[in-house]
Amino acid sequence: MSHLTASIALPAVLLQAQAKSVANALVRSLTAQLAKDGEAVLDASALTQFDSSALAVILACRRAVLAKGAQLRITGLPERAQTLAKVYGLSELLH
Repeated sequence: MSHLTASIALPAVLLQAQAKSVANALVRSLTAQLAKDGEAVLDASALTQFDSSALAVILACRRAVLAKGAQLRITGLPERAQTLAKVYGLSELLH
């Protein structure tokens, strides 16, 4: 099986108003690029303006990637987003 890596970047601004459309676009892109047993890399380093809905987008990507039988690796998650993840009890899901 191919171990294709799909790499996608989150936008700089990810607030509740954009969350659904961003999640849909990212999930479509990831699932189209990703092979079973592959790895998806979600680059969060561009995130500068976000709220807790950014975590929902990341979790939607995670669910889609896992459903394809692949793994998700998140890079560049800002410290403030990591803190939000801890507050919501999601830290373990993002590693």
